[in-house]
Amino acid sequence: MSSGYSSLEEDSEDFFFTARTSFFRRAPQGKLRTGQQDVEKEKETHNYLSKEEIKEKVHKYNLAVTDKLKMTLNSNGIYTGFIKVQMELCKPSQAAGKPAPSSNGCMNTLHISSTNTVGEVIEALLKKFLVTESPTKFALYKRCHREDQVYACKLSDREHPLYLRLVAGPRTDTLSFVLREHEIGEWEAFSLPELQNFLRILDKEEDEQLQNLKERYAAYRHKLEEALSQAWKPG
Repeated sequence: MSSGYSSLEEDSEDFFFTARTSFFRRAPQGKLRTGQQDVEKEKETHNYLSKEEIKEKVHKYNLAVTDKLKMTLNSNGIYTGFIKVQMELCKPSQAAGKPAPSSNGCMNTLHISSTNTVGEVIEALLKKFLVTESPTKFALYKRCHREDQVYACKLSDREHPLYLRLVAGPRTDTLSFVLREHEIGEWEAFSLPELQNFLRILDKEEDEQLQNLKERYAAYRHKLEEALSQAWKPG
């Protein structure tokens, strides 16, 4: 399918592109630290789903689809399908050499595999819109709607968005994905070598300040001792 995918929603502009087949295929590792027990439960389920269970879930998912964006299950147990990602960026995208296509606020439809991770989805979105900033400055969020309340949690780079979509079903009012600029601290934007260099500079400055302080107090002590010796001299 081409990149000119037409919108299926009246209020949003959709862009369609397929995740590269060169994406690394790796099993989920570690735990998703979101503070949400349901996310942990879903991840544990992901680790133990059999091919038959996946087949059943894909079948039920496709029965509930209303926009023709169905999932396809391959014989090896890997399935492909679609996710929609809302772009919520605080500032205009930066592109090399030319203006980047407008992406903020639009809904993007991606065709991905169950093996594609959150990190790979972020990289694909940034590449699509010619964003040159590091993927580490962005995060993919899972937005859940329950009992008239909305819960948003940041996903781990190792999470698999298509699995989350499969478990939740096709309705975006139940589960949706949002790409935002990562809420990072002042120092988290720097690389590890840069941070290590900063530490070396701080250590050097600390040593210099301590040495200067010791010299000042030594000189002050010397003057006090001289004054005391003069005061106790017999007249």
